Amino acid sequence: MADLRAGPFTILVEDLDHPEGVAWSPDGVLYAGGEAGQVYEVTLTGEAREVATTGGSLLGLTLDGDGRVYACDCERLEVVRVDPRTAACEAYSSLEMTLPNASAFDAAGNLYVTDSGDTKADDGRVIRVAPGGATTVWCEAVPRYPNGICLSADGRELLVVESYLPGVSALPILPDGSAGEPRVVLELPRTVPDGIALDRDGTMYVACYRPDRILRARPGGEVEVLAGDWEGIVLNAPTNLAFAGAGLDVLVATSVGETQLASGPADVPGLPLARPRVP
Repeated sequence: MADLRAGPFTILVEDLDHPEGVAWSPDGVLYAGGEAGQVYEVTLTGEAREVATTGGSLLGLTLDGDGRVYACDCERLEVVRVDPRTAACEAYSSLEMTLPNASAFDAAGNLYVTDSGDTKADDGRVIRVAPGGATTVWCEAVPRYPNGICLSADGRELLVVESYLPGVSALPILPDGSAGEPRVVLELPRTVPDGIALDRDGTMYVACYRPDRILRARPGGEVEVLAGDWEGIVLNAPTNLAFAGAGLDVLVATSVGETQLASGPADVPGLPLARPRVP
């Protein structure tokens, strides 16, 4: 395999507290989370400031249509809603989780959250938080450390990274709102996949905690290494991905093993995410 180093990625910003999650706001900034509950606002020119803290420890982040941040807090064991304009934080989910890890909204305002469970215990599940915060266990059929999550382009399926599959499974969202039978759509042997994002062509981008790389899987095509950083300098344990910029033409990756975000140009713009307005 060719030595791609960090491929198209360069360091965007440093001196964050081991950022795990990242999300793009249509307001023109990124939000990233810190190990001590920090919520950072980051510009695409590399300026960063702390705008809030949950007092816990943050993993994945998602935004709603009002610009509020929904943070998976693995110390508080819940999803915390943060208003970056006022620094106000409040519990959003109502069911204690083992390890809330990543989340994704659908157009109706349901927030799907991966509760990864205990390491190697195969007890992970997907939680659904209805608009307003009512929380239920939605699916227990993707138990192998469910991690990154996103909706398919048509909104009919959830794509869930199972870190210890390792690979990606698709969960149908049935007409009545329940979960259908999962199917494996991507196998990634000898990796520990973590985060996932889609571009407008339906290509999957998967950040691998180990080894340090970003993988790309085009529909019907083979998996290729978009960027691999064997030195762990630019990409060090990359965990989550977000398409950013006015045209969603910048791909941003976190490095939880370091203190930075990395970014690079996207060949195809990202798939716009659902940004519902919720109570």
